[in-house]
Amino acid sequence: MGIAGTQRPCHPMLTSNFTILLIARALPAFLHPVYVSMAFTVAAASVSKEKAPKAVAKVFIGVSAGMVLGVPVTSYIASEVSFTMGMMFFTMVNALVFMATLLFVPSMPVKEKLSYGTQLNVLKKKIIWYSIMAVTLINGALFGFFSYMSDYLRTVTEVSYSVISILLMIYGLANIIGNVIAGKQLATNPIRSMIFIPFALFTFYICIFILGEWLAATTVIILILGILAGYGQNTMQYMITEAAPEAPDFANGLFLLSANLGTTVGAAACGAFITFFDTRYSVIGSLLFLAASIVFVALRIRTVQSSKTMKLKVAA
Repeated sequence: MGIAGTQRPCHPMLTSNFTILLIARALPAFLHPVYVSMAFTVAAASVSKEKAPKAVAKVFIGVSAGMVLGVPVTSYIASEVSFTMGMMFFTMVNALVFMATLLFVPSMPVKEKLSYGTQLNVLKKKIIWYSIMAVTLINGALFGFFSYMSDYLRTVTEVSYSVISILLMIYGLANIIGNVIAGKQLATNPIRSMIFIPFALFTFYICIFILGEWLAATTVIILILGILAGYGQNTMQYMITEAAPEAPDFANGLFLLSANLGTTVGAAACGAFITFFDTRYSVIGSLLFLAASIVFVALRIRTVQSSKTMKLKVAA
């Protein structure tokens, strides 16, 4: 069965064995966070510390643009030609990325190799655990609702699938706007950004819960939520990497681990609300996650401020 219910034969280019296809799917899932983590590190290391948030924001813009363009383009190829050609499109894009990496990413030899013990030592810091919990909860709120956004728009807002596609495109494009804004804000006032994101998301999730039946209001809210999602991704990455500057690679890995854990737990929690109530109440799961995240963001900020106060007393 093809996209949109059309009957199409599947002609796998290399195999029709399900086990091999499953392994082929698992490998990119494993390698994607490794590549993105390295991209964050390279971007931050290529500029001064003050400009690092803007450099990392550009990586997030690439990730957001890839999701916005990649999903509809691949779906179109799969529906109009075949799933095989859709996967071939992915193969070609990855080949181009591989060539671009070889040609344009400069050689950056390791100046100081960190031992595993040094990297794991960051887990002894309270600020890291506060950051991990905050990121897990905020990302859980973001992707908990996003996992069911299509169903929400279909059952609550009651719009057609073509309108849903447009709204999801708006959400994805808004992510890019949020990435740009976050890069600038984190370079000037990161604490304000950390405080802002959970409260702003909480406010607009309440708005979509109340106004979700009205298309015009929902469209505006989804645009704002898309901007906040892009803004939040940058802020969460900064939250963890800034807490462990001595081990940037490990910190980026912790960010991706926390984000993925949040996605899994958030989708499960919001799905439970749908199971026991209905699709509208998936938002409640995200609101609970955000309420809990505010606690850990506050603890993280207080830890930083306490550390600065201690340093000033020692210097005096």
